[in-house]
Amino acid sequence: MLPELQNKLSQLLADAVKTLLPEQEPVIKLERPKQAEHGDVASNIAMQLAKPNKRNPRELAQDIVDTLMSNPLAKELLASAEIAGPGFINLRCTPAVHQEVINYIQESNKDFAKSPSNGESLMVEFVSANPTGPLHVGHARQAALGDCICRLFSAAGYKVHREFYYNDAGNQINNLAISVQARAKGIDPDDPSYPADGYRGDYIVDIANDFIAQKTVFADGKNVQANGNLDDLENIRRFAVAYLRNEQDLDLKAFNLVFDQYYLESSLYTDGKVEEAVSLLTKNGHTYEEDGALWLRTTELGTGDDKDRVMRKTDGSYTYFVPDVAYHLSKWNRGFKHAIDIQGSDHHGTIARVRAGLQGLELGIPKDFPSYVLHKMVRVTRNGEEVKISKRAGSYVTMRDLIDWVGQDATRFFLIQRKADTEFTFDIDLALSKGEENPVYYVQYAHARICKILRDAAELAHQVEQADISLLTAPSEITLLKRLAELPSMIQLAAKDLAPHYIAFWVLDLAKDFHSWYNAERIMIDDEALKLARLALADSTRQVIVNALDLLGVSAPEQM
Repeated sequence: MLPELQNKLSQLLADAVKTLLPEQEPVIKLERPKQAEHGDVASNIAMQLAKPNKRNPRELAQDIVDTLMSNPLAKELLASAEIAGPGFINLRCTPAVHQEVINYIQESNKDFAKSPSNGESLMVEFVSANPTGPLHVGHARQAALGDCICRLFSAAGYKVHREFYYNDAGNQINNLAISVQARAKGIDPDDPSYPADGYRGDYIVDIANDFIAQKTVFADGKNVQANGNLDDLENIRRFAVAYLRNEQDLDLKAFNLVFDQYYLESSLYTDGKVEEAVSLLTKNGHTYEEDGALWLRTTELGTGDDKDRVMRKTDGSYTYFVPDVAYHLSKWNRGFKHAIDIQGSDHHGTIARVRAGLQGLELGIPKDFPSYVLHKMVRVTRNGEEVKISKRAGSYVTMRDLIDWVGQDATRFFLIQRKADTEFTFDIDLALSKGEENPVYYVQYAHARICKILRDAAELAHQVEQADISLLTAPSEITLLKRLAELPSMIQLAAKDLAPHYIAFWVLDLAKDFHSWYNAERIMIDDEALKLARLALADSTRQVIVNALDLLGVSAPEQM
């Protein structure tokens, strides 16, 4: 149901309650009944108010309904109002109310279901891969989830900032450098002298060969040239990181991802932000020295951590959550009072530590800052068997593998269609199939079918906006109209719950409703007025499918 209509009905119910119970200030919440035959929306307001007003809930519900339906404004919107169960009020709208959604869609087109700016800014940080290898399927899931969440919040009225945090400091970068050095010197991963924690994929050989050849790579807005000196570990490190950042940029481009900013972990150290955060925590009395290490009193900071945590080790280096605290302080200081981090479920243990560190800064940062979406791993199957190894990466399936195998659209849709915290099996064969069992194909086919209908009726295109939509009264038409009207509230709900899979399921339901209508009612009929009305419904459905797929980052082909 369109938000405008829901607001009108809520106000009419509130007015009816105030007429009966003048002392009440009712808060009306409308819900969709679980069973369609019970009406379009339902309210439990009578059950809420019955006890404090010493009334029988069904009798109060009946009085509310009688008062509501005596209002001429309500009669324009409602075909009926009924009492169900212990006192639910079920409302059924007139066909004209459902038909009105076509006018909204025709007026706003690609902006249908989008909210105006609410003046709020939001940062979403996602992918954030270490520059130590190709992006894997876990990064692909992050990319799909993050991009869709950004699109949802943009549609919900937020100004969204997309950020990629590069972990370009620490032991993993040192391991990358010595791995490239070893391969450049001709040391095979099976050789006992190969670094124990070294990287073993074929991409290490590619980097080593290009380093020896003294090639130049472009990353982070500048060129980095290899000098070919196998003893210059610092140059190897800089070149290898730049090489892999360039590779990851190409992967992200293939996935049609654009970030507003790439933030380097190393800059937190060079800009003094880590020391600044540690100093403030110490100044505020939330740290202590023990056994030569600096500890944070996380158990006293109210974020649920079960023990205090080491911040600075005995060798003077910081543990990995400390730069995370400094990084999120940077987010806050840059004006982002809303922030979402999308990470793998293996990061679960860091949430309480990072939030504790932020509380210890005593800067008024909310305890639930930032919000987190944690996703589980992805299995990939092909021909009924699990695919575990990418030839290039050596030990895992890459994002580029998925895109090359099934295309960007299927990759995105499949990775979004399951709740983030559930394990997911990506079936390559299903993603390549051309039938209704493949969800992305089924939805895209619905759009292509509508486009074919509209091409066949091109000579009537200029008349569609003048169609008499009051003729759309068939049960399958009302069902489809109701579904179209749900998208605005679905966007708000999916954003609030950080649940982009809601949109994937919803657009699949929309495609099913369209196919059901298409099979139940002929469009190209002799009755010119009804034909135009049905073409208007088809065109509105086409536009809404485009809008919903765009939220997922999936295309809407006109021919298949």
